[in-house]
Amino acid sequence: MAKDSKTSSGGAASKAKTTAKDQPARTKAATGKGGGEKKAGGSGSGGAGAKGGLAQPVHPSKELAKIVGTSPLPRSEIVKKVWDYIKAHDLQNPKNKREIMADDTLEPIFGKKTVTMFEMNSHIARNVK
Repeated sequence: MAKDSKTSSGGAASKAKTTAKDQPARTKAATGKGGGEKKAGGSGSGGAGAKGGLAQPVHPSKELAKIVGTSPLPRSEIVKKVWDYIKAHDLQNPKNKREIMADDTLEPIFGKKTVTMFEMNSHIARNVK
């Protein structure tokens, strides 16, 4: 019996060593999760060539262009410029900062007088192509 307990604990230790040996082989390039060479035309993660998802420039609608301009911008920049506009024109409800009170420029974008900051992105998404 003593031999069996020695074998089972030795087995666990050898498994731990095997796992530790496997770790260096599992680099980011080996798992396909970044690092290594970029595929031609692939979206990849990060880097100067990434132009997909939120980084992809989109065209704002006429109503949204009054705030962010007419040139294509990434969605992140559009949201940033809308927030700059909201803060510059003091359009947050002073009693509830999560609520945005639309002025005449924002109302066509939002479709109503007040929206929460959580709803804002869905309203912006309807105003980009």
